[in-house]
Amino acid sequence: MGEAQFSLAWIDYLIVAAYFIGIIAHGLYVSRKRGGESDDYFLAGRNLGWFVIGFSLFASNMSGSSFVGLMGGAYANGVAIYNYEWTAAIVLIAFAIFILPSYLRARVATTPEFLELRYDVRSRKAYSLFTILAVMLIDVAGALYAGGLVIANTFSFLNIWTAAAVLALIAGIYTVLGGLAAVVVTDTVQSILLIIGGLIIFVLGMNEIGGWSEIWTDVPDAKQHLILPVTNDFTPWHGLWGVTLLSFYLWTMNQFVAQRTLAAKDLRNGQIGALFAGFLKLPNIFIMIIPGIIALKLYPELETPDLAFPKMAFELMPIGLRGLIMAALIAAIMSSVDSAATALSSLVVKDFVQPAKPDWSEQKLVRIGQIATGGFLIFAALYAPLIGSFDSLFGYFQSSLSYIVPTIVATYMVGLSVKWSNGSGAFWTIIGGLVVGIPTFILKEVTGVWESIGLPDLHYTVMGSILFFVGIATNLAISAATRQPNKEGVDALVWSADETKEIFGQIGSPWYFSPLLWSVALAIATTGFLVWLW
Repeated sequence: MGEAQFSLAWIDYLIVAAYFIGIIAHGLYVSRKRGGESDDYFLAGRNLGWFVIGFSLFASNMSGSSFVGLMGGAYANGVAIYNYEWTAAIVLIAFAIFILPSYLRARVATTPEFLELRYDVRSRKAYSLFTILAVMLIDVAGALYAGGLVIANTFSFLNIWTAAAVLALIAGIYTVLGGLAAVVVTDTVQSILLIIGGLIIFVLGMNEIGGWSEIWTDVPDAKQHLILPVTNDFTPWHGLWGVTLLSFYLWTMNQFVAQRTLAAKDLRNGQIGALFAGFLKLPNIFIMIIPGIIALKLYPELETPDLAFPKMAFELMPIGLRGLIMAALIAAIMSSVDSAATALSSLVVKDFVQPAKPDWSEQKLVRIGQIATGGFLIFAALYAPLIGSFDSLFGYFQSSLSYIVPTIVATYMVGLSVKWSNGSGAFWTIIGGLVVGIPTFILKEVTGVWESIGLPDLHYTVMGSILFFVGIATNLAISAATRQPNKEGVDALVWSADETKEIFGQIGSPWYFSPLLWSVALAIATTGFLVWLW
C-alpha cells in the first residue's frame, strides 16, 4: 500500500473480535426465530417501525465507501462534497410524501416489481438485471474495497484480496442466515457506532489543530465553499441537479436502500423512517466532511485521499478507542455489504425465480436467495481490489452512476406522474439509457477518447442531467407514438392532486408523528446548513 502499517493493541483486537462474534450470534438467533415465509426473510415480515427504518437507511447508505470515500473526498475536494448529503435530505422528503405511498399501495417486494405493475414485465426485468449488476459491481465491491484497503494496512499478514474475502465471509454468514430482519437490527447498532466513531475523530482532530478558529487556516479557498463555479472540476453549481438525480436513484429506486421502507409496518412508519434518515444525514458535515479537512491540514502528503480516515483514526485515537473505530469501520462496510446482498437475493428471487416457478415452496425460494447471496459476495470479493485502479473511491461511485441511472430515474418520474405513459416507452428508455450511458462513461471517464476527438468537456453531473431530460423525452415520445388504453390499476400508482391535498391538509394524530411536520422541520434544518456553508 505504500503507507506504514497501522497498529492495534490487544484490547483493540478484543473489541473487534467481540463485534464480529456479536453480529454472527445475532444472525444465528434471527435465523432460528424467523418464519419460513419469503416475506419474513426478504422484508422482515413487513413489520418494521420508523426508528429501525431510519437508522437502517442511514447505515446502509453510510457504508465503507461513505466513511472512507466521503472523508477522502473532503480531503481532496473540500466541503463541496456535502452537496451529496443535503440533496439526500431533500430527496427523502419527496420520497416520503410523493413516492412511498405508491410503493406501499402496490405492496411490492422490490422496486423493479413496481415497474411491472405500472408499465410491463419487460421494464421490470430490464431494470432488475441492471440493478443486480450495478449493486454487485458498485455497492458491494466498493464497500469491500474500502474495508480491504484499511484492514490490509492494519493487519500485516493480510493483503487487500484476503481482507475483502474475510469481510465478505463474515457479512455473508449473518446475512444468509437471518435475512433483512438480521440486517436492520445490526444496521441500527452499526449506525450508532458510526456516529460515535466519527464524532470522536472530529473532537480529537479539532483539538489537534487548535480548535474551530483554525479549521480554515491555510486551506485553499476552493475547498471552503459548498457552491462552486462552473469551471470547478468536482461539483460545479450547474451540476447540482445531476447530484440530486443520483440521490433520487439511491434513496427511492435502488433496492438495497429502498427495501427498508418497503418493509414498513404501515405508510406512516415508512414515511417517518425515511424523514428520520434525512435528519441523520445532515450531521455528516461533522462526522465525515470536516474530519477530511482536518486530515488535509495534518497529513497533506497522503498517497491517496482514501487513507485520510484510517490515518486519523490510528494517529489520533488512544489505544482502546482504536478498536472502537475499527469496529465502526467494519460496521460501515458490513452495513453496505449486508444491505446490498439482501437486496440482490430479493431481486433474483422476486423478479426472476418466483415468476418463473410460482409453484415452488416459500422455503425453497429462501434457499435460492441464500445461495444467490453467497454467490454475489464471492464475485464482489474477487472484483473489489480492481477498483484501486481509479483515482478515488468516491469518484468511482459518482461518475459511473451519473451515466447509467438518469434515464431510470426519468422512467420512474414519468410513471409516477403521467398516467398515459406506457410499457414501450419505459422499456426502450431503460435500454436506450444503458446503450448510450455505458459506452459514454467508458469513452469519457475511463479512456479519455471523448476529449481526444474534440467532444465538449462536460462534467459528469451535467451529463447526468442531459441524459435525464433525454430519458423523459424518449419515454413520452414513444408512449405517445404507441398510445394505448391506460393499464388497469394505474390510477392507484400515479400520484394525484387529491392525495397531495390530503397529506398537506392534515396533521394527523398524534401531531408529533405527522409526516408533514417532519418534512417541514427537515426542510428548515437543511436550509440552515446550506446558509451556513454557502
